[in-house]
Amino acid sequence: MVARKRLTPEESRSAALAAARALLIEAGPQSVTLKAVSARIGRTHANLLHHFGSASGLQKALAEHLARAVCETIREAVRASRAGLGSPREVVDLAFDAFDREGAGALTSWMLLTGNEDALDPIISTIHDLLDELAPDEPPQHIAERRLHRETLSLVLLALGDALIGAALAKSLGLPRDAARERATAMLEASFAAHLPG
Repeated sequence: MVARKRLTPEESRSAALAAARALLIEAGPQSVTLKAVSARIGRTHANLLHHFGSASGLQKALAEHLARAVCETIREAVRASRAGLGSPREVVDLAFDAFDREGAGALTSWMLLTGNEDALDPIISTIHDLLDELAPDEPPQHIAERRLHRETLSLVLLALGDALIGAALAKSLGLPRDAARERATAMLEASFAAHLPG
């Protein structure tokens, strides 16, 4: 009998989140269960209960994990764009891909459908923190003037909507599949040109 390698709590949690993310992408949000994740990483159901408390806790942790990864990627893309090394389209593609190919859109809709809306809190909080870092000088007292915040709201909503019904809607309207990405790119290009330092 081969003994399993003993993982630190951080390693065990990280392995579980990586497995949950893989299941999300491969089979959709309904596949992210404690049983499936524990089987994938060769740990017990009790081990995952210890780390996450419940399937809902696992899904919330996965949402936070995805949000951090997405926001870090977007942060780097915005920094590159500001330095003249990237483009607004790259920022848009990263956001849209995170919600579509990386499963954040499916996870979001699943959380809403199962009444686990608080699992979305980490996504919202992480995006908020990202904006505070990227636009620290935007005046908090004048919400209407917080352009980057409003444009990020639009970008996230466009990316989420596109992940959920973009292909079918674009087809029914006779538009190219990337029409929403093009719209988001135009919005960011205008914002970057007008408000972000070069």
